[in-house]
Amino acid sequence: MLAAGRCNKTSKGGVPAGGMAERITISIDAMGGDAGPEMVIPGAEIALTRHPGVHFILFGDEEVVLPVLEKHPRLAAASEFRHCDITVRMDDKPSQALRQGRWRSSMWRAIEAVKTGEADVCVSAGNTGALMAMSKFCLRTMANIERPAIAGIWPTLRGESVALDLGATIGADAQQLIDFAMMGGAMTRPVRYRPPDRRPAEHRRRGGQGLEEVRTAGRILREADLPSLDYRGFVEGDDIGKGVVDVVVTEGFAGNIALKTAEGTAKQFAALLRAAMERTVMARIGYLFARTAFTALKAKMDPRRANGGVFLGLNGIVIKSHGGTDAEGFAAAVDLGFDMVRNDLQAKIAADLSLYHRAGFRPDAASEAGNK
Repeated sequence: MLAAGRCNKTSKGGVPAGGMAERITISIDAMGGDAGPEMVIPGAEIALTRHPGVHFILFGDEEVVLPVLEKHPRLAAASEFRHCDITVRMDDKPSQALRQGRWRSSMWRAIEAVKTGEADVCVSAGNTGALMAMSKFCLRTMANIERPAIAGIWPTLRGESVALDLGATIGADAQQLIDFAMMGGAMTRPVRYRPPDRRPAEHRRRGGQGLEEVRTAGRILREADLPSLDYRGFVEGDDIGKGVVDVVVTEGFAGNIALKTAEGTAKQFAALLRAAMERTVMARIGYLFARTAFTALKAKMDPRRANGGVFLGLNGIVIKSHGGTDAEGFAAAVDLGFDMVRNDLQAKIAADLSLYHRAGFRPDAASEAGNK
């Protein structure tokens, strides 16, 4: 795994001078997720309470969505609804979803709203593979980007880090890993990101051999010495949770394994702790005395707080919410989308990539230099 530490920080609150002031419009796939509108609509309303000026465009089946929306008049007043004939199912294959869901599905039309400029960001809790396939087909990748990546905000001991790729594709060559590093670095600047406290550089983990593509990518990032990135070398898996760097880069297969393992471990720890607290009378009494600390720990470990993956590398912002989350978790995904738009993520990525490509570093040239 590659690691890069940000050197550019935002001002207090994370909002840069001259930031976007106009109203933000968010397109929502109201049919996405295991519970569909019953989870999505309440989640969008929670997000609306946090961002009162936001406007929503809701896409879905009117017979299913409108009865739920009627129960949330405040959201209805801040939204417009558009009926869609087709819903992409959670078990649909990406190719199947593209064939059957293009032009008419709630997922496609929510993405298309970003393409046409009607919306600033799309949020969906639907089928991940279908969402990525449709997003790539509809929005296309940015200039000089071969593959998009899924980036997530990873809670750590020192704050939050950005990790990518978390499962968009399997495998990655050196140039793609470099692209991931550049895009992940740009993502660390929006307001929601809270940079962790840093230890001195000599104490940060480095080293590790890695595959040839990883070594090549690392060599280029070190030699490029870009002002937007402070490259820190390789990190081990246990360094992710320690928060020793701002950005962790890996290919999608390993990233997805790391993500699922972390989620499973958090649930396991919570279950074991709950069982221990209920085992004896003394344990219950001890819990009463330490209830404040346990409440804080529960909030810190709540996976809903970090819900939402950003599809980076596309000509538009798409946020993937976990399909099995609840309203609070979906609201967190909407919050993430709001932050990415509010802080002009796309422009930051384009600027960093342009700076790198103007520098003229190439994986093949770096490999040749390393073999001499």
